[in-house]
Amino acid sequence: MKKGFTLIELMVAISIFIIVMTVSMGAILNVFDANRKSRSLKTVLNNLNLAVESMSKEMRFGKNYHCGSGTLTVPQNCSGGDTLMSFLSSDDIQITYQFNSQSIEKRVGSGDFIAVTAPEIVIDDLTFYTLGAGTGDTLHPKVLIKIKSHSGVNKGLSNFVLETLVSQRTLDI
Repeated sequence: MKKGFTLIELMVAISIFIIVMTVSMGAILNVFDANRKSRSLKTVLNNLNLAVESMSKEMRFGKNYHCGSGTLTVPQNCSGGDTLMSFLSSDDIQITYQFNSQSIEKRVGSGDFIAVTAPEIVIDDLTFYTLGAGTGDTLHPKVLIKIKSHSGVNKGLSNFVLETLVSQRTLDI
């Protein structure tokens, strides 16, 4: 019966231990990286969800939808899409949303545009499609909002597209 390990047996055991620990540490670091990316994406999506929910609610109760350039108080469709959307709120205040380089901005009345999305969110594209904005047609006014965005960089980069359809609550008669 042997009373100890030989030097070769000890070196083999240590080598196996080092290999197992290296693989285990790699797996743990990947889990931490995935968790960090998931938390970052959740924060970004929560912020974007709040901005879109706020826009949708105001549009739903608004009227005189105007999409694109021109006189903002005159209803105007844009089936081809545009980066500017304006409407009259339920309080009869003109509200305008626009895409400005990497953020969504809002203007109330004749004030200045202010960003409604956090700086962590990079908006790549914001497009509004408006149908039924004018009177005399048979369409009920509605706005389709399409947002292409991303967050993070390099390995933590996450791309996403968000679309929502908002229909005017009041009857268009």
